Amino acid sequence: MIKDKVVIITGASSGIGEATARLLASKGAKVVLGARREQQLKQLVDEIQKAGGQAAYRVMDVTSPSDNTKIVELAKKTFGGLDVIFLNAGIMPTAPLSALKTDEWNQTVDINIKGVLNGVAAVLPTFISQKSGHIIANSSVAGLKAYPGGAVYGGTKWFVRDFMEVLRMESVQEGTNIRTATIYPAAINTELLNAISDQAAAKAMTALYERYGISPDRVANVVEFAIDQPEDTNVNEFTIGPTPQPW
Repeated sequence: MIKDKVVIITGASSGIGEATARLLASKGAKVVLGARREQQLKQLVDEIQKAGGQAAYRVMDVTSPSDNTKIVELAKKTFGGLDVIFLNAGIMPTAPLSALKTDEWNQTVDINIKGVLNGVAAVLPTFISQKSGHIIANSSVAGLKAYPGGAVYGGTKWFVRDFMEVLRMESVQEGTNIRTATIYPAAINTELLNAISDQAAAKAMTALYERYGISPDRVANVVEFAIDQPEDTNVNEFTIGPTPQPW
């Protein structure tokens, strides 16, 4: 059941996060939205509320541990609890390693890896104490196979894959009943391409997405499906992409 579940979504101001917020709110979830851009967050919350949904937001940077803690506090204060976190924030500045875009390497690690760690650290005390909870994270098909130009981005997504599986296993061992779901999207039309500064990589990736890209609400449907499973059922991995894309 999704109705009345309290769900935190990071990277909620656009793309997959925005689509998921709208869908879950329409199903009766109480969504708590975090991202860096306040104007987009405020507009999204206003639209959800006008449609009869329940939503709140907080400007946050997932690389900040305190920002993650504060959005958990907001969820509990506003809606009285917390059931799910969707760790959706991420960037994809692909480029050959020879381009030596070391600032982008570090930024990718900070957001795609440390952002996940910070989010999990913020919710685990609550989920452990209540012996229930659901942690959902976006990896990528680049977390399943290697792609030239994606060494650092793919590496962060392979990390998410391993981390989420160990989290699931440890929760079983510890009897905390925390469910996990890891999503591996292929070409989904979001703002990810905007972070690619390498011109050749940007051109190639743009052509790929223009040919194959599908709407982010397709991923939102998968998040909804994962949350909607009975509490005794954990469907923990989903690979999703355009039907004609060879990935």
